[in-house]
Amino acid sequence: MDTEEARKIFSNDRFAALAGIEIVESAKGYCKTSLTIEEKHLNAANVIQGGAIFTLADLAFAVASNSHGQLALAINVNISFLRGKSSGTLYATASEVGEPKRLGAYDVLVTDEGGEIIARFNGMVYRMKKNVLR
Repeated sequence: MDTEEARKIFSNDRFAALAGIEIVESAKGYCKTSLTIEEKHLNAANVIQGGAIFTLADLAFAVASNSHGQLALAINVNISFLRGKSSGTLYATASEVGEPKRLGAYDVLVTDEGGEIIARFNGMVYRMKKNVLR
């Protein structure tokens, strides 16, 4: 799935859009998303809220896992938060682990503009027999 197609399909991801997350680039088994940190993303400690980081990583994961044209739904995810940020832009880069079959595994790194790792996310999807994504 190329970048324009991914943007069109995932424009229906209303929560990610509400958060201000954008798809930077997409290819088979890969996606990079971005989020510019705004006041609305900060928690009481004045760092980006974990849910905002998770949503950024989750959209990259969703696009990468659905890039083969077959509906893939998350069955397990895990995230580790490594650093807090209060400003700037974050990027989530999702990559496929191995050749996906019925189950697909993905690694997602969330970094800042300088390439420093902010969070690590990994997820597994189940691929549906019917394609209802497109």
